[in-house]
Amino acid sequence: MDYLKTYHAHQSAVPVLPRPVPARTSDRLTWVTESLPSAVAHRVLDAVVAITSNLDLDTVLRRIVEAAMDLTGAKYGALGVRDGERLGRFVPVGMEDSEVEAIDHWPHGHGLLGEVIRNPHPLRVDKIEGYPAASGYPAGHPPMHTFLGVPIQVRDSVYGNLYLTDKRDGSPFTRDDEAAVRALAAAAGVAVDNARLYEDGRRVAVLEDRERIARDLHDVVIQRIFASAMTLMSTTKHIENELVRSRVEEAVNDLDDTIREIRSTIFALQATTPPEASLQERLTAAADAVASALGFAPSVVIESDDSSLVPAEVADQLVVVTGEALTNVARHARASRADVRLRVTDDAITLTVVDDGIGCSGIDAGDHRGGLHNLATRAEALHGTLAVGPAEAVAREVVGARGAGAATTGDGSSPAVPTGRGTALVWRIPNA
Repeated sequence: MDYLKTYHAHQSAVPVLPRPVPARTSDRLTWVTESLPSAVAHRVLDAVVAITSNLDLDTVLRRIVEAAMDLTGAKYGALGVRDGERLGRFVPVGMEDSEVEAIDHWPHGHGLLGEVIRNPHPLRVDKIEGYPAASGYPAGHPPMHTFLGVPIQVRDSVYGNLYLTDKRDGSPFTRDDEAAVRALAAAAGVAVDNARLYEDGRRVAVLEDRERIARDLHDVVIQRIFASAMTLMSTTKHIENELVRSRVEEAVNDLDDTIREIRSTIFALQATTPPEASLQERLTAAADAVASALGFAPSVVIESDDSSLVPAEVADQLVVVTGEALTNVARHARASRADVRLRVTDDAITLTVVDDGIGCSGIDAGDHRGGLHNLATRAEALHGTLAVGPAEAVAREVVGARGAGAATTGDGSSPAVPTGRGTALVWRIPNA
């Protein structure tokens, strides 16, 4: 048919992505020109052009409803997006603003609307009142009399349903109306699929951009600030003027705060991606991120029957605390080794970071401005505590708590806690 050729020419001129959509739509519409009257087929194809020329899903859904109303002369229309055996989203068209405001809630997919969910086939009802599956309307919903429902299939599953009520001329919906809407629904499924693919692609592009920004912040910006802070710290012992030394130390603290703020930004940028990695993998990644500053790779050991039982929000905090604690080791301890150990029991979640550096004299355990204060604040927010002390004392506590069943590192060796020197940081919260 010449009109169908014109339709194909129009489609090829529209920059729709992904590219297979015009062909897929045409395949589904071939039978339309054979099974519908010519005038109706032309109107259906016009409607298809309208709904497939846009890639925004919200716009596509509304255009589908508007096209179905135009094809049938319906006064009201809606598209219900399925969520299992109910409607998770409802796109209404045709009601006045005052009518919309008066409705208590949109239908959830019970009654007559649910009939198309339970039995995904076209349904025409000449008189809603008295129909066995009808169960009334939400409070404030205007009464309706005739009904046409048609499912929309996307790939191999039902995406949602088109609902039409009350033709403007007062007549019931006809078999031709049903055939036209079925044809539209076939093309609508492709249009919805296309819009979703486009949104997925756009979302992936945004996530990749966020990851790139986060990586640049960590690998370039933080490292430069960290190096500057280390340089300033190394000069303080050569500064005799107390006022100048104090100002340099204050500048270092400000740089510390800046690094923490950037890390929070990195975490926020990466939080849009579901944390599919295990807690062991996430803690190891946090430790590896500080390895270049430390000059070595810290060991990470989890002592727990099932670390997956750690709540997600606590796991996020553990990752941040691990990074902060190891950063303190890099800045202050002059260590050649550091061990990160997470112990999860029924009563408590304890993160211990032990190094073999210069000991507690290298840091100010009572510092209420730098990293330790930040770690203490995180612990207190979860009704926990932060303790910093000599590594030897913590070694006795940790080994005693482990007993005979000591954990081992990835190479099978014992993750021994340095004794006699070094510093231990213990971050503990109750395991609610």
